Amino acid sequence: MKAPKSVCVYCGSSSRVADVYKQAAHALGEGLARRGVQVVYGGGRVGLMGIVADAAIAAGGRVVGIIPEHIQVLEVEHTALTELHVVDSMHTRKRMMVDRSDAFVVLPGGLGTMDEAFEILTWKQLRLHDKPVVLVDLDGYWQPLLRLIDNMIEEGFCREEHRALFRVVQRVEDVYQALAHEPEPRVEPETRRL
Repeated sequence: MKAPKSVCVYCGSSSRVADVYKQAAHALGEGLARRGVQVVYGGGRVGLMGIVADAAIAAGGRVVGIIPEHIQVLEVEHTALTELHVVDSMHTRKRMMVDRSDAFVVLPGGLGTMDEAFEILTWKQLRLHDKPVVLVDLDGYWQPLLRLIDNMIEEGFCREEHRALFRVVQRVEDVYQALAHEPEPRVEPETRRL
């Protein structure tokens, strides 16, 4: 795959996490910006989300935030972004994030991050898109999820080929190589039914 122009980052909004996760968020935001890749994310200024955005901005990158009104009213939106879109719902936010991105990177996070990651994988399984998805398994954070997916396959709820819906890397530095080895997307935008 040629280098993506725009990458969506899914990650946690909590600040009560280990420094290794904060450092990775900073490295990813800075690394994407230095490569000229636009960051698309949930629009928050807190937790790993805020760190990714701040690092990308500090490195001269473009950052697009997409935040629902009901979260924006809590005054958690980032006000120094290249673009901030306040939308009517989580559904609108998710679709806009997909439409604005060439690939997806999933850092550690909580329920919201899991929701976004599973939805983007489900959409890929259903051939609504075929953009690359990379999970960054820092310090084994995603190992319980990967075991769950293995169990789904063993129990017949998923197919073996569903493992190919995403790549797993252990370090932020490996994200760029993982994206480079992905095939070009083939699902045409006009055929999607998101």
